[in-house]
Amino acid sequence: MTDTLTSDDVAGSSSTATAVEFWFDPSCPWAWMTSRWMDEVAKLRNLDVTFHVMSLGLLNEGREGFDPAVLTMLIRYTRLVTAASELHGQEIVKPLYDALGTRIHVEGQKDDQDGVIAASLAEVGLPADFAKYADSDEFDAQMRASHEDGINRVGQDVGTPVIAVNGTAFFGPVISPAPKGETAATLWDGVVAAASYDGFFELKRSRTRGPIFD
Repeated sequence: MTDTLTSDDVAGSSSTATAVEFWFDPSCPWAWMTSRWMDEVAKLRNLDVTFHVMSLGLLNEGREGFDPAVLTMLIRYTRLVTAASELHGQEIVKPLYDALGTRIHVEGQKDDQDGVIAASLAEVGLPADFAKYADSDEFDAQMRASHEDGINRVGQDVGTPVIAVNGTAFFGPVISPAPKGETAATLWDGVVAAASYDGFFELKRSRTRGPIFD
């Protein structure tokens, strides 16, 4: 890492794509908001984005007062996406996340997991019986490894989303609504600038609004 920024570092305008890793739980509205921002930034900056699962269920596993039944419910989506990644490759992860997230967050189908899963699989061209992986532990080791890779980069006292910019990871940004156009790009440039300094750790204020989906 270096303390000196060039204009290309900040604006992301160099010919070399900025490597971005994004960890998400499909059920998390804040991760969804941030992922929509990333989509907008990708139109304006040269990015190479890889999406990975993490799990709020696993993050809270074993914590006092956390209902194990809630864990089982929370990890269904992450199990499904992990299985899709393992069996069909990284290229299926983002389309499946988009399909799940649109139904969960934009359409508000939070209480119909089976319906969300069935419609999302159909949208991305996976067979209906692929839904069995939402309740299978076949790929739990890979799911946990992905989760731990993301959370270990930022610490156990945060949640989802986690993004890494050229290898430097942060929790967040937590945003609402997701900015558009040059506003989205300006925010991104600030994140890149923060990631360029190895000693930058935290910048935070209390949330004053919930997720605004549009």
